[in-house]
Amino acid sequence: MQPGVSPLDKRMSTLARPITASEATDIRHRRILDTIIEKLIYASALVSITIIFLIFLFVGKEALPVFTSATVHQEVTVQKMIFPQNYGSPEAPVHYMWQPVSQVPKYSLMPLLLGTLKVTLIAMLFATPLSVLAAIYCTEFAPRWVREIVKPSIELLAGIPSVVLGFFALIVLASWIQRIFDFDYRLNAVNAGIALGLAVIPVMFTIMEDALTAVPRKQRDAARALGASPWQTAWQVVLPSALPGVLAGFILGFGRAMGETMIVLMASGNAAITSWSFTESVRTISATIAAELAEVVFGSPHYHVLFFLGTLLFAITFILNWLGTRIVNRLRRQLSGAVV
Repeated sequence: MQPGVSPLDKRMSTLARPITASEATDIRHRRILDTIIEKLIYASALVSITIIFLIFLFVGKEALPVFTSATVHQEVTVQKMIFPQNYGSPEAPVHYMWQPVSQVPKYSLMPLLLGTLKVTLIAMLFATPLSVLAAIYCTEFAPRWVREIVKPSIELLAGIPSVVLGFFALIVLASWIQRIFDFDYRLNAVNAGIALGLAVIPVMFTIMEDALTAVPRKQRDAARALGASPWQTAWQVVLPSALPGVLAGFILGFGRAMGETMIVLMASGNAAITSWSFTESVRTISATIAAELAEVVFGSPHYHVLFFLGTLLFAITFILNWLGTRIVNRLRRQLSGAVV
């Protein structure tokens, strides 16, 4: 380096020199490559959105006769699906029933909605504390070698097929739960919910652990400098700062639990019962579609009602995710100090 010439002056003089032909060609090639990659990402996103829209359009088209077809209305109406009916004589008591294959078809959605709600509630009550505590342990307390074992082990649960978890719940878990709690039925909402929670934990844990890891180290150091214990720092400083990510993990786990099929099909007992008891067998919307769609008569009222169930499940999941995204964004702005 020449005396009196700073590194900044040398860098500026390098940038000020004319660009050679080879450098110009390299810059042009990089720009072309960046443009191609950008267009590919845009096309992939557009194709994904289009596929989702077409799936919803197809399912909605098959569900539309529930509202428009006079033939379908001879067996099922929106009123019969929502409100209790007295199947038989006018003096018979009104109740909800799902028996589409019978002399008098019954298409009440209440047993299916109630079963879906009960199983999902049990799954979230089981999975949320375990996911949050495991994420806090891995980020705040576990040694590095323990974290490198625990984190991949939990995430490997996501690779277990749901039919395997359903088989485990059917054969092993149901007997354990009945023996411990002395339930009258082996297959019930508690059994299906716990098995479903095992499938939800990896999704929730991964997102929550990433959110907790993203909290700046200076917040932890400031809390410890003020005399907070490690647990106080994790619970009162780190967790509130990562609350948007934790809530996002909860929402994704809830959507996953709502749409799961094989676990609840095998472990819930598949009894469409209108009861608030969690110890009785239940039947969910997704399990009903999986169990009955393969054998239903094409174009029958039962066929269109099953597609209506699919549309309803899609709409519920979409609305929950949309509301969850709004809540997460609002919470993130509040925690960042922005004006909402």
